[in-house]
Amino acid sequence: MITEKNKWDDSHRPWALPNLPWGMKQTWSDLLFAHYPIKYEMLRKIVPKELELDSYEGTYWIGVVPFLMSGVRMRGLPPIPRTDRFPELNVRTYVTMDGKPGVYFFSLDADNWPAVKGARTFFHLPYWYSKMKIINRGSSIEFESKRRHDLEIEFACSYRPVSDPYLAAKGSFDEWMSERYCFYTLNSSKTPVRCDILHRPWIIQKAEAEITINTILSKQGIEVENTVPIVHFAKRIDVRAWPLVHHATNRLSF
Repeated sequence: MITEKNKWDDSHRPWALPNLPWGMKQTWSDLLFAHYPIKYEMLRKIVPKELELDSYEGTYWIGVVPFLMSGVRMRGLPPIPRTDRFPELNVRTYVTMDGKPGVYFFSLDADNWPAVKGARTFFHLPYWYSKMKIINRGSSIEFESKRRHDLEIEFACSYRPVSDPYLAAKGSFDEWMSERYCFYTLNSSKTPVRCDILHRPWIIQKAEAEITINTILSKQGIEVENTVPIVHFAKRIDVRAWPLVHHATNRLSF
């Protein structure tokens, strides 16, 4: 049974959290993980050289992840009206530094201007303000995104789980792509920084997806090897995020 106390147990994390209080809490729901293989040479050109690329059994991957963000609030503060629930779309790959595997984001689209501005300012993330909608039809999820400053950058799909929920097996691709407990970005000085996160191990499902529009990759200069992705679904996960720290010292970074 999951309780509020054991929900935030961190014993499964592969390294210790920073000796700092967590800064933000949020919930991610109705997630699609769509993964495309990409050549090392292509990926190396578009990821900062300071970050080491991470592969699964020699193959590198791009993930496109639409979902619903909710319950967003800063530590010690109530949710801010009209900023705590919105659709989001991430384009990411997998990197590592100092033995700590994590995520690198090429872009994050959200239908919430204050969230976009805040994430750009405080987390140095490439967030974009987009027209978006996510609709839970019961048996499937419908998702649409169109970037407001460039209407040619779009993503639209319908997706659904097709298996029972499960914990990813140790050493599997499912575990490799999902059990990531930090993201990396570059701060204003172009220095790598890390944001640690905490959540319970992912409970995922096999999925089906009909992707009707996808220019979120090509219009951002990302060329994948195969246009048919491997897809997974996750119903919900609660997340805490820590402030950015310098990757080598665990000291706060701004």
